[in-house]
Formats: sequence, structure tokens, C-alpha cells
Amino acid sequence: MAVMTYIDAITSALREEMARDERVFMIGEDIGAMGGVFKATKGLQEEFGSARVIDSPLAEGIIISSSIGAAMAGMRPVPEIQFADFIAPAMDSIVEQAAKLRYRSAGTQTCPLTVRVCYGGGVGGGLYHSQTNTSWFIHTPGLIVVAPSSPYDAKGLLKAAIRNDDPVLFFEHKKLYRSVKEEVPAEDYTIPLMKAAVKRKGSDVTAISHGYMLQLTLQAAEKMHKEQGAEVEVIDLRTLAPLDKDTFLESVARTSRAVVVHEANRTLGIGAEISAIIAEEAFDCLDAPIARVTGPDIPAVPASPPLENFYMPSVERIVAALERTLEY
Repeated sequence: MAVMTYIDAITSALREEMARDERVFMIGEDIGAMGGVFKATKGLQEEFGSARVIDSPLAEGIIISSSIGAAMAGMRPVPEIQFADFIAPAMDSIVEQAAKLRYRSAGTQTCPLTVRVCYGGGVGGGLYHSQTNTSWFIHTPGLIVVAPSSPYDAKGLLKAAIRNDDPVLFFEHKKLYRSVKEEVPAEDYTIPLMKAAVKRKGSDVTAISHGYMLQLTLQAAEKMHKEQGAEVEVIDLRTLAPLDKDTFLESVARTSRAVVVHEANRTLGIGAEISAIIAEEAFDCLDAPIARVTGPDIPAVPASPPLENFYMPSVERIVAALERTLEY
């Protein structure tokens, strides 16, 4: 076991998969000589060469469309979108081409594409470097959308994504890159896609989250335990689409209460879908209304630090939602 940061786990997964399979290559802005703006690909161009770690122009549409072509030709591309805010030029390629390739070919073609996307606020990135636009893609059948919350999960899920034959959007929260450390196995391992995890056992209320918000939810759960004796069960979605509803439905059936936490805008965010699933399939189990802690419905994360703090869900807001739910 080695103690790794989240970004070290990403780099380790990329290195191991490139060494394991010569079809794996990367393309993106500044990922080669610079090693990526966050240094996730540091040293990989020197190790594997510029033909497999490709510095691209500032052209997200070309990065993704060329990667889809390479995937159809038998390669396993891992393109990087430097910031989620700039993924819009690649939307047509992702949702109209990659997502539909298997379906429109009656299963005769696949698109083994893993798009790494840096997302999330809370770092003073301002208007165009802070978006959480995961909902754009969870609305599109044919795409697998992953958002790990820890180094162990990040490495195992990224390796599984690269080996998968369908397109994966792999969202990495920039706040996690160097703020979380964890023991990661030295031997090869993967974590199954489309499978949630129970990160903390509890009997009083179920809290459902992912990514950086999962870390805040765990902190809120510990605070509730220490200060009020409440036992919060914390579910990490890990894969946002397709959802593993069985894991959180089983938990809600035991606790009778649910709080959903995510950073994206409230309206039509993943919390709305989870709430609908619980209401449709576990209504008889509920002893309280389903609560959501989310980002507000405003156009972007503000640059002003006080306004950004207001935008971002916090441990205090999560605790308040848990307390309201437990009052019923």
C-alpha cells in the first residue's frame, strides 16, 4: 500500500494503463511538455513519447472528435478537457456521436473513450473555471458518467473506465486533487463502474453524494455523531449515470430518511432524479420529506470569495439539512 493524493492516483492509473495496453494514448491541452495544468500527466510524455501523450491545440471539439475516430479504429484514447467549463465545443461529438455509436450500429461498433474532465468550484476559479456541469451528460443515455471522491476510488474507477468499451465521462474535482490522501494498493485493481458504495454505516438517515461533496458529507456525518449522537449512513454514488439505485434504496428502506448533496445547480440536478426514484420506489419507507443540499440556480460560480462561499454547499448546510430531516 502507498499513501497517495487524489491526483497521484490519477497519474498512477494513467501510467499503469499506458504500460499495460499500447492502444491507450492521451491528448489534451498542455498535457505533454507541461504535464497538465494540474500536473496529472507530469512525466508521462517523457516516459511514453509524444505520439502517445499528445499536446493539442486549444480546440476541445477537435480533441474529442479525433479521439472518437481513434476509438472506432481500435485505440483507447483518454482525452483531457482542462476545465469542464470549456467542454461545450465538444458537446456534439460526445452526445450525438460517442453516446449513440453502439445503439445506431446495432451493437456492432463500440467507442472505448475515457474523457477526463476537471470540474468544480471552491478554489477561486471564477466564472469560467468552476462549473459543475455533470447534469449535461447524465441526461444522455449511452454515456457512463463517473465522479470519484477519493484516491482509492479515483485510481480503480479510472482504470476500469479505460478498459470499458463504452464512452465514459470521468469527472475529477479540482478541490480533491491535493486535499485528500489515502492508502492505495500497489497491485493492479479496478472498481466496477455503475456501482455505488456505502462509505459510512448508519441507521438514522441516509446522505447521498459524490465527488468533493462526499467528503463534506462525511464530515457532516461525523459532526452529527459527535454532537448529537445521530448515525448518518453515507452513500457515495461514484457513477452518476447509469445510477446504482439499489444501493441507496436499500439504505433509505432502513433509515426512512434521505438527504441528497450535490454541487451542481438545483433544478434538474442529479438530486432531483434521486428524489424522484426514492419517492416512486420507497415512498412507504419514508418518515420525512427528502431534502436536497445543492448549488443555487444562478448562471455561474461567482468570483467574489464571499459569494463563492455562499454558492458552495458546506458542512454547516449539510448538517442543517440532516437536522431538519431528523426532526420529523
